[in-house]
Amino acid sequence: MISRREFLQASVAASAIVGLSGFGNWSKLAAQQALTQDQLLQFEDFGNVTLIHITDIHAHLKPIWFREPEWNVGIGPAKGVPPHVVGKDFIKMFNLTPQSPEAYALTFEDFVALGKTYGRMGGMDRVATVVKAIRAARPDALLLDGGDTWHGSMTSYLTKGQDMVNVMNALGTDAMTSHWEWTFGTERVKELVETQLKFPFLGANIFDAEWDEPAFEPYKIFEKNGTRIAVIGQAFPYMPIANPKWMFPEYSFGIREERMQAMVDEVRATGVDLVVCLSHNGFDVDRKMAGRVKGIDVILTGHTHDAIPEPVLVGETILIASGSHGKFVSRVDLDVRDGKMMGFRHKLIPIFSDVITPDADMAALIDAERAPYKADLETVVGTTDSLLYRRGNFQGTWDDLICQAVISERDTDIAMSPGVRWGASLMPGDNITREDIHSVCSMTYGQVYRTEMTGETIHTILEDVADNIFNADPYYQQGGDMVRIGGMAFACDVSKPIGQRITNMVHLKSGETLDAAKTYMVGGWGSVNEGTEGPMIWDVIESHLKKIGTVKLEPNTSVTVTGL
Repeated sequence: MISRREFLQASVAASAIVGLSGFGNWSKLAAQQALTQDQLLQFEDFGNVTLIHITDIHAHLKPIWFREPEWNVGIGPAKGVPPHVVGKDFIKMFNLTPQSPEAYALTFEDFVALGKTYGRMGGMDRVATVVKAIRAARPDALLLDGGDTWHGSMTSYLTKGQDMVNVMNALGTDAMTSHWEWTFGTERVKELVETQLKFPFLGANIFDAEWDEPAFEPYKIFEKNGTRIAVIGQAFPYMPIANPKWMFPEYSFGIREERMQAMVDEVRATGVDLVVCLSHNGFDVDRKMAGRVKGIDVILTGHTHDAIPEPVLVGETILIASGSHGKFVSRVDLDVRDGKMMGFRHKLIPIFSDVITPDADMAALIDAERAPYKADLETVVGTTDSLLYRRGNFQGTWDDLICQAVISERDTDIAMSPGVRWGASLMPGDNITREDIHSVCSMTYGQVYRTEMTGETIHTILEDVADNIFNADPYYQQGGDMVRIGGMAFACDVSKPIGQRITNMVHLKSGETLDAAKTYMVGGWGSVNEGTEGPMIWDVIESHLKKIGTVKLEPNTSVTVTGL
């Protein structure tokens, strides 16, 4: 007698073997011209339920370059397992063909060279084409948005998220959860949710801070194809820590594991057939929660921007990770019988913008949303001879440039750039437009501060951020990357406990070790403190670019990583 878990394990294996998990048999194709939209969308219908997942779009409406991380360190049980595998190791683990379309889409290997062949990815008009194609085959498919949708671009900043609400409404989204949405502030979030949004804004873990009671709809039950499906929303749990609490003081968040279990039990008691958690916890947090909360069939995970071409099985729960910035859409078909998920097929669909035909209606809507700002968006402020990218646990070239701009424009010894994961890449030879700058720094609290810090304070900041990333307990991880540093070098031993990870702090200009008692002038942006003063980061970067003209970055060797 085969157990249900064994059956699900077989489902994972079978999906991979037949090419329905991951990218299918087109991975052997040599060049982009050989790809077709039909091949990208090819899927053998299965079961009676279809889920479509997209997450962490960060308001990127148009196709972009996006280099996947070179660093994604896993600690403890997460070491060397997805998503903490990159580059050649990732290619080997998932049996991808080097230099193939999926190797380009999923890893940083040969990114510049392969980009010339395979082109940009994403674009919400292409996503619309994919969603419509899936719905043509499966009219009852549920489209679920994992959050970080309204934030991250110049137009989303200028419209306070309205452009993305309009696009996601037009896409026919069935439900969403949230994170950076809250940085528009309580009043704006409530205005959009109550008067603009055409689908539920779910958050079982969002509570009224004063009364300690649920503040938003925790779940939505859908009946599709004769099957009752509960979708439980899980907003980003660390909002008041990672983002400015003063922007949404009315609410508290948290993982609230007991609350999630209570919601699962509640929907199960009503007789639902399938329980889906639409989460913005981050992958490792969701992996731990999946092992502790009983009764969740599917977790659609977000926040940490991981793109994994096969589901990860935890007990009888499958975790689906769908990348970021509109690069991928996940399709999951499930066989649901007698209140149980009996099997599934999955495909992480890459949105190659030169292969997938834009949906005409969505393309027109996007152009209309951008039209009032077109001249500003397209204003060229410089060029780059270097590949500009951000993703990875440690330094990226975009943040190297940002730190240089802060030091130069704000006359500081040291610069700090927050380890956020969003922002598109730029290829060598590309112009740098005002829109490109906003892609990596657009936020509602982007003031560039200038303040004195002691060496001890700088060390404490680095230790705190490192513990957020490399704490062995996922429930203490907040999902960003290491703060980026300019004007200073340091070493990080990821295997050490808090207070012992950061050593060898050296001021690059003087060549001297940072003195714990000495004061240094530090500039940075993205402070969560209310009342932070200074010019906006995009203006600082633009001013710097206008002076240097062309970006030419030397390899950054200022961070030494050990303990891997």
